[in-house]
Amino acid sequence: TLAPDQFDNLEKHTQWGIDILEKYIKFVKERTEIELSYAKQLRNLAKKYQPKKNSKEEEEYRYTACKAFLSTLNEMNDYAGQHEVISENMTSNITVELARYVQELKQERKSYFHDGRKAQQHIEICWKQLESSKRRFERDCKEADRAQQYFEKMDADINVTKADVEKARQQAQVRHQMAEDSKADYSSILQKFNHEQHEYYHTHIPNIFQKIQEMEERRIVRIGESMKTYAEVDRQVIPIIGKCLDEIVKAAESIDQKNDSQLVIEAYKSGFEPPGDIEFEDYTQPMKRTVSDNSLSNSREGKSELKFGGKSKGKLWPFIKKNKLMSLLTSPHQPPPPPPASASPSAVPNGPQSPKQQKEPLSHRFNEFMTSKPKMHCFRSLKRGVSSGATPEDFSNLPPEQRRKKLQQKVDELNKEIQKEMDQRDAITKMKDVYLKNPQMGDPASLDHKLAEVSQNIEKLRLEAQKFEAWLAEVEGRLPARSEQGRRQSGMFDAQNPATVNSCAQDRESPDGSYTEEQSQEGEVKVLATDFDDEFDEEEPLPAIGTCKALYTFEGQNEGTVSVVEGETLYVIEEDKGDGWTRIRRNEDEEGYVPTSYVEVYLDKNAKGAKTYI
Repeated sequence: TLAPDQFDNLEKHTQWGIDILEKYIKFVKERTEIELSYAKQLRNLAKKYQPKKNSKEEEEYRYTACKAFLSTLNEMNDYAGQHEVISENMTSNITVELARYVQELKQERKSYFHDGRKAQQHIEICWKQLESSKRRFERDCKEADRAQQYFEKMDADINVTKADVEKARQQAQVRHQMAEDSKADYSSILQKFNHEQHEYYHTHIPNIFQKIQEMEERRIVRIGESMKTYAEVDRQVIPIIGKCLDEIVKAAESIDQKNDSQLVIEAYKSGFEPPGDIEFEDYTQPMKRTVSDNSLSNSREGKSELKFGGKSKGKLWPFIKKNKLMSLLTSPHQPPPPPPASASPSAVPNGPQSPKQQKEPLSHRFNEFMTSKPKMHCFRSLKRGVSSGATPEDFSNLPPEQRRKKLQQKVDELNKEIQKEMDQRDAITKMKDVYLKNPQMGDPASLDHKLAEVSQNIEKLRLEAQKFEAWLAEVEGRLPARSEQGRRQSGMFDAQNPATVNSCAQDRESPDGSYTEEQSQEGEVKVLATDFDDEFDEEEPLPAIGTCKALYTFEGQNEGTVSVVEGETLYVIEEDKGDGWTRIRRNEDEEGYVPTSYVEVYLDKNAKGAKTYI
């Protein structure tokens, strides 16, 4: 049993216990913050690697390995969610509960020590009363003894009158009575004090100490229970985290390398037969030798066949990928034509040149092909048609299978454009009906011109779609269903290409006036430009960011450029990025690039989005 004088030590100890509890609450709170931060970082990480919409990345997710990676990202999101659950449960089940308990504990502790202090003060008051009555009893006894002695002295003195003696006797009796009263009072107070003291030491203080002890033990039990909860909250999410990890393993096991390889084959197969054997050329004959159809040292027609011909075509495709990479890495950045002094800017001095005769051995020709550096712009130039001759509208420069895919893509794009125009026509029609019913909102006749323009655009797009559908049907009719028909198909492609080759050779001028010297490289650049079209096509039209006024007339004869007349005002949709070209739009279906020096640009600083043509 603790003595009452240990109240101060008990008070310090119980305060230390509350401090320990508050320290544990702070620890759990910081853990919840770490869990939330970790979950946020995991979510941001998963979001960072998600495929971007309307980009080439979405196409990559056809492959099983990419699908598995996407599943991993989604599972990481769920994984992060479980750490948020840990934070939420620790907050509600530990920090909030303990914070409430600490407040209750402080009040309980305060009341116990208040009761202890009160009991201590009561016994101290009782002690003071006892001491006071004791001193009074002692003083009265002394006074009565002195009065008795004075009476006896007076009674023995013969010289003192009888009256004085009587007075001294009465005074002695009074003092004696006072001493008796003090004695009775002291006895009563002493008895009361002894009772209070017994209650204090054997009842009040032990009860208070017992309550304080129980309070402390509850606090200790409570902190232990909270530690168990801390572990349980963590343990509860382990099965779900395990499921997330199991799903990642399952996604990894679903990767099918054969399927991915087949997708690559389907995407890039050309439909050509491998090249046949090269014929022996006999140099021992004194007569003028006949040049073989398959000779690499052929004239211009031979070189054209090397690019597009039936058997010779196969000699190029094994190297296409490498040549693409080299052309991208080594392409120079050339400026657009300068503004004219007097002559028309469309007049470009670079005309077609005849290719050099090839006399090198086969190995030298291959080495030259592998190390060639086609003149080509950076990625942005691909959108503008970087080949020296524009890509044929029917994609006849492509292998049959690739041509079919391009035509199908073009048909799909045109159908989307038709649908967009039809939606716009419907919107204008509805608006016209509103104007008819409520003339104060607008003039219905003001929409007739735009309605006619949209209808004209729809008709134009439908004709364009029919043209591409016809080409698509033609290509699909020619593509072999079986591999044994490959030779016949190859011959067909031979028959349809010479005109295309010649037309490509006539116009070899890029939008910026650059010139591609070698036809073999030129062919490769054309294929490259169409291959990358997918990557740079955007489903949504770019918003207008300002207007521009044409300072000179520019005849845009190449793909990607657009013709303008001096004084014409157009919309700007892309600023000059440093290459000397500005992208403009005349109307919704006619846009392209013009030299920056040919126009005066007025940018709209408040432009926030695309203009709506209604």
